[in-house]
This record gives sequence, C-alpha cells and structure tokens, in this order.
Amino acid sequence: MVMGSLREETDVVVIGSGPGGYVAALRLADLGENVLLVESRERPGGTCLLEGCIPSKALIHTVEIQETARRAAEFGLTFDNVKIDPVKLREWTDGIVQGLSDGIKGLLKRRGVTVLRGHARFTSPTSLSLEGGEVSGVDFKQAIIATGSSLNRLPAGIVQSVWSSADALKLPCVPENLLVVGGGYIGLEMGLVYQGLGSKVSVVEFSPRLLMGADFDLVDVMVGQVTERLEEIMVDSKVLSITEAPSNGEGGGGGFDVRIEHGGQTIDKHYAQVLVAIGRRPNTDDIGLENTRVKTDDKGFILTGPDCRTDEPNIFAIGDAATGPMLAHKASREGKVAAEVIGKGDAAFDNRAIPAVVFTDPEIAWTGLTEREAEEQGITVNIGRFPLSALGRARTLGRTDGLVKVIAEPDSGLILGVGIVGPMASELIAEATLAVEMGATLEDIMVTIHPHPTLSEALMEAAEVAAGEAVHINPPRKVR
Repeated sequence: MVMGSLREETDVVVIGSGPGGYVAALRLADLGENVLLVESRERPGGTCLLEGCIPSKALIHTVEIQETARRAAEFGLTFDNVKIDPVKLREWTDGIVQGLSDGIKGLLKRRGVTVLRGHARFTSPTSLSLEGGEVSGVDFKQAIIATGSSLNRLPAGIVQSVWSSADALKLPCVPENLLVVGGGYIGLEMGLVYQGLGSKVSVVEFSPRLLMGADFDLVDVMVGQVTERLEEIMVDSKVLSITEAPSNGEGGGGGFDVRIEHGGQTIDKHYAQVLVAIGRRPNTDDIGLENTRVKTDDKGFILTGPDCRTDEPNIFAIGDAATGPMLAHKASREGKVAAEVIGKGDAAFDNRAIPAVVFTDPEIAWTGLTEREAEEQGITVNIGRFPLSALGRARTLGRTDGLVKVIAEPDSGLILGVGIVGPMASELIAEATLAVEMGATLEDIMVTIHPHPTLSEALMEAAEVAAGEAVHINPPRKVR
C-alpha cells in the first residue's frame, strides 16, 4: 500500500462498514489480503448498529420489562411506580451503540485493516474517488460494495419535519399521541416502543393487512395482542396529506393535521407527532455504478451470482445493496462468502433459509418456506401447529399467546419451513433454521430430546403434530 499520497492502493477495497462490510474486511484480513475499508460515517457499524437494530432492540427490551412488570400482577407480583426515564434510557442506548462501535474499531485495527473516511464513487472498474476525507481516491484490484440502504424518501405532500425511524430512536420527546405511517416491522416495533413510553399510538397501513410478508396466522396472534395497546389500526388506508398545525403562541397548538383515506371515506385527524416508516431503498444510486458494468434491477438492487460477484468480475456486492432480504445477518453471511471467493477462490451463498424476526410483543419469526409461499407455488405440504397454551413453560411465564408451526414434505417429512409467534421467537428460530439448512426431517426433530420445561419443546411438539403423532394436543378428528 502506498502511504502518504492523495491516493491509496490496495488489493481489496470494501465500501461500507455495516454488518456486511466490516465482517468482509475482517475475513479478508484473516485470509492474508491487503484490505482497505471506506466509510462515510464517523463510526463503523452501519445503519443496523448506529440507528437501527441495536438501539431499537434496547428500547424494545426496556418497554418489554415494563410490560412484564404490569402483567406480573396476574400471578401475585406487584410493583410500585414502574416508569421509564427517557433521559437515562437514551444515555443507556447511546452507551450500547458506542461500546459496540468501538469494539468494531478495535477489531479492524488489530487485524490491520486500514479505514478511510469519505463517500466513495467508482470512476472505473478499478478506481474510486473519495469525497469528504483526507484521501482523494483508491486504486484497487477487487472491490466489495456494502453500502447498505436508506429510509425511503417521503412522498410529495408530506412535510419534512415528521419523524423517520432514525429520528424516533433518538427519543427527542414522548408525544401525547403519535401516528405511525407504515404497518411493517419498523413501524410496529417503534409504535410499541412509544406506546410503552406513554404515547397514544395509531397505525395507518396502505396494504389490507399488517406485516404482509409474514403468514397471516402468525400475524393475527400479534395483532390480537397489540390491538389492546394501540389506539387505532387503520389498514387498507392511505395518508393523503400531512401539514404542520400552527402554534397558538402560548405553548399550545402545533402538531400535525393528517388527512387519511380510510374505509371509503376521507377523515381528518390531529396528532402531536407523526412517524413515517415506509421501508428502505438500497444505497446504489450515487456510487458511480455507471462507470462499471455492474447492473441493478428496477428497484436499484445490485444483481449478483451465488458467489456475490456482479457483472463486473472484480466487483462484488453484499447486504442491502444486493438483491434479497434486507437483513443484517444475511449481509454478514454474504460478506464472508465474498471474502472467501476473493481470498480462497471457492465459496457460495447457497443457504437454504434466511430467518426473519419481528420484535413486536409477541415476537414473530419464520424461516425457510412459508405457508403462503407454499400456497402461491402450488407446493403440497404437511403443517403441524402447536399452541403455546398447551405448553407448560409458556404457562409458567404467563405467556400462552402464540404458536409454533412446522411445514414439511408429506412423503419424506423433510422440514421446509417453520413459523413462530410468541415469547423468545427470535431465539427459537435458530434451531428451526439449522433444521432446514441441514435437511432435517420431522423424525429428526421428534427424536431430539428437548429439555423440559422450555419453550423449545414447542418445535418438537409441532413436528409431532405434522407427523400425525401428537401427544399433548388432541389429533384432528378423522372423517368417517
């Protein structure tokens, strides 16, 4: 590497330090590659760490503890003055983010990865220009694009002073009432956070249902619970306009006037604050791809092969910038694949299942083939559902709101997918993902001894139902 010049030279450059980028850089360094990491932000970690997964889960955990304390009265445990201090909560969350980001810095430094600050743009298939840092450009042999994604732009007619999910994570205030525009996982997670902090929260969603990507039977359990906590859920609805309401000059007034198309009518409502959570888009429109042969689809996602290689043979793409679900764990796996293709010459993203988790209360998780996908693709499957109400551990937790379902091939019993709604679904889905990944059958799960009493037994029980060997629930009646 040539040091002390306006340009740097390296074997491999990684653009972006999120869960895909920094993992790729570390793996490359371990494989003996000369690697340079470019990041436009002051700290490494990407959206997931700095303004996404990690801070949101810290807030969600706090609210869940509060909600658990309230529910504890049902089994004789009461607390006085359970409340959340937003200032301390903000400080605690910031501390988590800072500590993890510093940890990534340390890992990169100890592995010998050079980190440069700046916004990178391709000027050719083997060169980058950098804007906003001390180095003007980088010449490289191979590159990995890990530029992540950004929140979708606000549509016309919506004022720019409303909150994004990134704004909401900073806990600027706890509004008296809050409208969440978007019934996806981000909107629901943040809506429940603010409900727990004391806001009266309403949700408006354009689609006919919440969480359209998940199976309806899982979502319905969650909706049944959150309906009691939210003021209003308006599906199959559209926000027509959002305007700032004038202040009365005496500390009153303000907020937002919102016009909504709902139930065939146009209604006007007023909210102290509005949070817009309408999805994300890949960060690929300002990185100079036109100066390469890298291709994107109509939504801006970079097209890659199983080796994460683009149409430009020396350029790879991973994470939210590439096609596939926009999930941090998918990005990390792709980062390792791209690094190993470069460093070892042989690797592929051939995973059978990518788990997805929604951290609502109760949590929803799924992996592999979903029931909806099986129906849409005309795949015949056996489905075994086991309700948590029949599970001893769920009853001891006072959390029987949920189920586990296993989707399997009718003849072989091969497990194709699993869906879970209930407490700790985010943890339970890992075993299910391993089962799909390894080609496990219903019998494999059934004969694996699961500790008792645990929530993990529900997966075994659901497998037994799918196999027609249910023990702890009555089998379906046979039609004579």
